[in-house]
Amino acid sequence: MSFNIALSGLNASSADLDVISNNIANVSTTGFKGSRSEFSDIFSSASIGSVSTAIGSGVNVSRVAQQFSQGNINVTNNGLDLAISGQGFFRLSDNGSTVYSRSGSFGIDNSGYITNAQNQRLTAYLADASGNVTGALGDLQLSTANIVPQATSNINVGVNLESAATVPAVAFNAADPSSYNNSTSLTLYDSQGTSHLGTLYFVKTAPNSWDTHLFVDGTEVTPTTSGAITFNPDGTFATPVGGGVAYNAFPIAGANALSINVDYGSSSPTTQFGGNFGVNSLSQDGYATGRLSGVDIASNGTIQARYTNGQSKTLGQVALANFANPQGLRQLGDTSWAESSESGVPLVGQPSTASLGSIQSGALEASNVDLTAQLVNMITAQRNFQANSQVIKTTDAITQTIINIR
Repeated sequence: MSFNIALSGLNASSADLDVISNNIANVSTTGFKGSRSEFSDIFSSASIGSVSTAIGSGVNVSRVAQQFSQGNINVTNNGLDLAISGQGFFRLSDNGSTVYSRSGSFGIDNSGYITNAQNQRLTAYLADASGNVTGALGDLQLSTANIVPQATSNINVGVNLESAATVPAVAFNAADPSSYNNSTSLTLYDSQGTSHLGTLYFVKTAPNSWDTHLFVDGTEVTPTTSGAITFNPDGTFATPVGGGVAYNAFPIAGANALSINVDYGSSSPTTQFGGNFGVNSLSQDGYATGRLSGVDIASNGTIQARYTNGQSKTLGQVALANFANPQGLRQLGDTSWAESSESGVPLVGQPSTASLGSIQSGALEASNVDLTAQLVNMITAQRNFQANSQVIKTTDAITQTIINIR
């Protein structure tokens, strides 16, 4: 009996060493989660009840429990490296099968999909053509095509016109600086993304009254009604109501005509105060075509593509999954897991919601293995093995003594 009990102890110690050695071997594996051996005693009884003098039959490895504690987060220089701070797993598509991982070392394959070293594709909530994140889950793909240009349709102007300015003595002429008080310029774009020079001229006509003129590439664009703007006695913007001056369509050779509205009174209203002329804000909504230049990922998993024309577009939002019992997940290798009956169904959601952690871009989660603790555990397992070996040696000596009785 002692032989079998000691043998079970040897097997348990050997299994413990296997678990420890696997932990130590993966101390530098990104996203690795260490395990620990858990043991239970073996007790056999021939009868329904047991007696106080009954002796156990050894030890058994009851389970190898995965430990899903947080690993250290190490900063990298790759914006597509992702680390989860908190609970959750990356949801990955592996040739149609869904797997889960804490390893966020991603890159872009030749088809534009965000994948890991095993060519498993990162799953995200996809965005529509307007950049709005939808509830549809799918493989995240970056388009390498040029972004479609957008023609200028709105110009927002926020300037201060000097209240003490005098009315010009001559009729307005863009070529004569004495015929207007101030001017400012900005770049406009047509439907093909070609840039054009837009210039706004301001001419004082009376106290609290000004005329505005819009020129595109040196040619004046006529307003649909009037380009006049007025101010209240306190210098705040008065008319036109709503602040907008609409202009007739301006023809562009080979492209659609430009239909422009200039807004003087909404986002950053134009004023007439005692200070000098100054441009506080000046923007327009058009842009040229652009190529993909980079990707930014926010802490809530929102993925934005940056383009060479200065524009950005939301492509989707990283999806995370969590389980009622993560220790019940089935290990697949390559720091990935699969759903099992013991883990429960995955609870998929957006980062930083419910029990899901946040995303840190440009960082990777290190293994959660404590090397010092593992080395101490290894010494303990070694002592246990040696002690059980000594039991076998002692039992053998006792048995030999009995055999040698004459």
